[in-house]
Amino acid sequence: MLSARSLFQEILDNDDSFRLFCSIAAGGESQGGWENARIAALVPASERALAPRISRHGADEDKHGRIFNALMKKRGLQPVDVPADTDYTMLLERRGIGLPHAKLKSDEPLTVRDIVTYLAHSRVTEQRASEEMELLRRHFGDHPDLGRAVRMISRDEDNHLAYCHEELLRFAAAGHGRAIQRTLRECALAEIRVYRDVSLAVMSHMGRVLGWPRPKAALLAAGIHAVYVYERAVGWRRMVSLRMPERRDALGGPATVSPEFA
Repeated sequence: MLSARSLFQEILDNDDSFRLFCSIAAGGESQGGWENARIAALVPASERALAPRISRHGADEDKHGRIFNALMKKRGLQPVDVPADTDYTMLLERRGIGLPHAKLKSDEPLTVRDIVTYLAHSRVTEQRASEEMELLRRHFGDHPDLGRAVRMISRDEDNHLAYCHEELLRFAAAGHGRAIQRTLRECALAEIRVYRDVSLAVMSHMGRVLGWPRPKAALLAAGIHAVYVYERAVGWRRMVSLRMPERRDALGGPATVSPEFA
């Protein structure tokens, strides 16, 4: 039976597919770490109180990149180059989602609107990350090799999502509500397209590594397209709602990591 668990188990059991999976994940997390570090450095004076939380967000993303690299090292594997068609963060930037890297590489301070854009983009992408890690935690949270890493990253992603909700609600109360809703919708609709394209690309690369027969590859592609149709119709709405999280100030402390992943 083809299921999320059996699919990931197949990827996990093969060194080449596991290395590709971890390399893609590590690359995206490290990119997120750099982006958040630059945003924290460029926060406008009126929002300097937010800088430590953005820095914590970036430190968590860097930590996740190290975790995926450590998982490869534990199996004696070296990272591989990330195929361009699987680079989620790069493809989002090309669609104009989030803050452009040209702006982040500058020394010009960001505006409050830039921070709102960053938070809206993060709220959408962290929704995806939280859901994906929850899926892995459900199936592999007790795995002897992956369990601790999966639980740690999943907890962090939940914190990131809570932080985005809380800060966006603060900005909405300050008069940015319409801009936030407009940006959230734009980000969500773009993200579901990029997620579909990246998912198809990842499955294509995995299929070649694992030698999947055409019917299996076609079934997986059909499933990805079906998810996109659902998300394009109604599923995107879960990415644009805002509610005060149960855990307040979720990024109010330093990033933590187990010594084995440091």
